[in-house]
Amino acid sequence: MRRTVVFLVLCLVSVACGGATAAPPTSAALRPIRLPMGFIPSVQYAPFYVAVEKGYFAAEGLEIEFDYSFETNGVALVGAGELPFAVVSGEQVLLARAQGLPVTYVMAWFQEFPVAVIARTGTPLASPADLDGLNIGTPLLEGANYVGLRALLAHAGLPDSAVTVQAIGFNQVPALTAGQVDAVVVYANNEPIRLAAEGEQLNTLAVGDYVSLAANGILTNEDTVAQEPELVRAFVQALLRGLRDTISDPAAAYAITKTYVEGLADDALEQQVLAATIEMWQAERLGYSQPAAWETMQQTLLDAGLLAAPQDLSQVFTNDFLP
Repeated sequence: MRRTVVFLVLCLVSVACGGATAAPPTSAALRPIRLPMGFIPSVQYAPFYVAVEKGYFAAEGLEIEFDYSFETNGVALVGAGELPFAVVSGEQVLLARAQGLPVTYVMAWFQEFPVAVIARTGTPLASPADLDGLNIGTPLLEGANYVGLRALLAHAGLPDSAVTVQAIGFNQVPALTAGQVDAVVVYANNEPIRLAAEGEQLNTLAVGDYVSLAANGILTNEDTVAQEPELVRAFVQALLRGLRDTISDPAAAYAITKTYVEGLADDALEQQVLAATIEMWQAERLGYSQPAAWETMQQTLLDAGLLAAPQDLSQVFTNDFLP
């Protein structure tokens, strides 16, 4: 009788466990999602790769296809309802809303705005006030790099006339090393690390050390929020799992990333980039959008003349889809 009772208990445990760890849907049952990333394949996308590789998206019924096209293309496609999600920087959300696109930011992937101004050691950059009088190169007179620079100037109380800003395309490194400009605007978790590895001595002024701005995250649209809230919640949940895993085990996340990004030749250098990026994701509540960061972003865009009128921030972002 004892053996019979044990057998029945084991059967019940087996059924209960089977229900708790049900296999993810088959690929035929998964909903395909094309996801504009806004940049080339990169170690910085490790949480996305981890979430795919570990089946977190599949467990939510989703199959992700990475689309490495320009960021603004993703914004336009999501705004038009042709795609449900895109990876974007915070300023793009406000600019899109100003153009009448019904987009909404639903998860803050980065907690720190990842832009910095760098100069060679002969040019001091101890604080934003040191930007006064410099000739500064930025890829475009718009976008995250330019917005980050404008935020630093505003923080220092410097007028536009205090600096000379040149649009130099995405040639910041050669422009700086060739002495064409005094300083350049870059991503703090990328170019400074690569230049330092080449022996360059730099001074770095990180935007996140002085100003809180809404940074990179996940964009959807109002129709998806209203009609398919469970889809939004599922996507956010899967990505958050990948984000947590990447933060807790960067080495494992890097190993997964190598299967998605060709040519990661220098493991040590790329792992430094990942480590620096992880610092920008850290938060007490992963994925949370800070309202103050959106207010500062909006004011920066207004001051820069990139935004003609304030937007209703209650429509711009939401934290409702976070656990």
